[in-house]
Amino acid sequence: MNEFAETHKRDADSENKEEIAASKKLRVESSEENASKELSFLIEADAAEDKGLRHSMEDEWVVLLDAARDFPGNLRCAHFAIYDGHGGRLAAEYAQKHLHGNVLAAGLPRELLDVKTAKRSILDGFRKTDESLLRESAEGGWQDGATAVCVWVLGQKVFVANVGDAKAVLARATLSDGSQDNSDGVPALKAIVLTREHKPIFPQERARIQKAGGVVSSNGRLQGRLEVSRAFGDRQFKKVGLVATPDIHSFDLTDRDHFIILGCDGLWGVFGPSDAVDFVQKLLNEGLPVTTVSRRLVREAVRERRCKDNCTAIIIAFKRN
Repeated sequence: MNEFAETHKRDADSENKEEIAASKKLRVESSEENASKELSFLIEADAAEDKGLRHSMEDEWVVLLDAARDFPGNLRCAHFAIYDGHGGRLAAEYAQKHLHGNVLAAGLPRELLDVKTAKRSILDGFRKTDESLLRESAEGGWQDGATAVCVWVLGQKVFVANVGDAKAVLARATLSDGSQDNSDGVPALKAIVLTREHKPIFPQERARIQKAGGVVSSNGRLQGRLEVSRAFGDRQFKKVGLVATPDIHSFDLTDRDHFIILGCDGLWGVFGPSDAVDFVQKLLNEGLPVTTVSRRLVREAVRERRCKDNCTAIIIAFKRN
């Protein structure tokens, strides 16, 4: 694992390894000017992975609770990402190593939060990462690609960016006052999908592909081969409409927001958003640490629900201080 991964990779079935000690925590302070309204959160986050029935693992992931690196500042910064490789893992590895650094270098706010500047930095970081990845893949003679779902927590603002079919799902309480509306005293959580899939068959994606001279085949794939319309790498498809331009969404954390689940398409192929939220909520309410919950989520996907693809998940839990 390179310097970007703060935690070590774990197989989904390695549940007995220092579960509580491995759980990561970080305080995230609000940047609201009115201190009387300031909220404080702890973040606990961890990842789990399993190659499923595939012969090799092509996913990469990042869990950085202190993601400032060489760009310190007053604004708290945490970063989480999953890169789902296809055709190999080189593109996923490259993006994992370089994307966050490129986003920081592009001007991600470190002192005062500016949403437009943050989104522009993320956009520029994706562009620079893909451009350099394409140069390296051409020199190395490889054609791998990777989808991505990424989260940055800046102060109390969350930014979500994605290309391809990896997803982020937010678990948010249905009642704004934090009261409990289930008979067992557990808050009812709503699953909110924070990302938009990029498939060649979707009208906006199809129009761009056709304008570039590409074809969406009857099987719904770009040039009859690629299932997604946005991804890092895949240089052989970049001239026919494939792009690495992310959708970027932002929102303020409130006491209604309990956790975010990041997952590659392998996870979401066997879990619906609400199903995954219910599964995670139940385990967290039992007092299990995020490390254990992430492993059990992936184990359920692979062993019980028969996920055939690589399966990687990150759980980011927000706890009111």
